[in-house]
Amino acid sequence: MAVRIRSRFLSKRERTPAQLATVVAALGWKLAVDSIGRMRKAEYDIDIGRPYFEFVSEFLVFLATAADRIAHRELDEQGRVEFTTSMVTRMSELVEENRGMLLGEAEPGECRRDFVARFNRRGADYAEFEYSDGPDFGFRRYFAACLRDVLPEKDQLWVIDQAMDIEAPEAIKALERTVAGLFDAGAAVAEAHAELDRKKTE
Repeated sequence: MAVRIRSRFLSKRERTPAQLATVVAALGWKLAVDSIGRMRKAEYDIDIGRPYFEFVSEFLVFLATAADRIAHRELDEQGRVEFTTSMVTRMSELVEENRGMLLGEAEPGECRRDFVARFNRRGADYAEFEYSDGPDFGFRRYFAACLRDVLPEKDQLWVIDQAMDIEAPEAIKALERTVAGLFDAGAAVAEAHAELDRKKTE
């Protein structure tokens, strides 16, 4: 079943950073699964079970870190914290909800805890790299290295180029477009409210 991701809301009601974060989390899941499909077609071995779980988790952490950098451009500090916390929480729930497919008989809560710990651990490393209009070379290289470590030895030599030149750019393009649409819509609604307030005081 295809997943449709909305980058703009039709409602004129302002959305909170937490509500916007749920859209980004769903997008992240879709992009991670799409990436696995591309890599399988390119004959990388990513089997259901631990390899699938590790790949999806690393991909989601990469996207969550990128989305947090975008939020830093668009939101104040309180809004950014609310957005990123809600996004990571929802991503961890998506991983947990799919634990049967990913890890079989995983202990309830295990996948969720693993994902949050991974995000916190990787966040310290990604913090060393820059993100302006997109992730810099080091940011993408580190992402590729994380994926390399979860793939079979026969695939490890080739995944760096695949991740840096195809997977990361494709995902970031979709992420930037969606997040920009969400934040632009929120800003437009906020400005409309402000204009109404100004008119009431005139």
